[in-house]
Amino acid sequence: MNALFVILGIVGPWQIILIIAIVLLLFGGKKIPELMRGLGSGIKEFKDATKEENTNTNSKNTSKDETNTNQ
Repeated sequence: MNALFVILGIVGPWQIILIIAIVLLLFGGKKIPELMRGLGSGIKEFKDATKEENTNTNSKNTSKDETNTNQ
């Protein structure tokens, strides 16, 4: 774990400010809300897909249990 800190370093407040400044320079103030909106919708779609996968898995397990008890 110590080697990870040596390689990556610890991100301090000045590094975060520098990263934010670079992002503002690269994308501009108008483009950032659009990027964040797209990121948020992507996260929402991912969560919905994982919930859907869990319900599909649960329904398959329930149907297998029902067929096993009926036999």
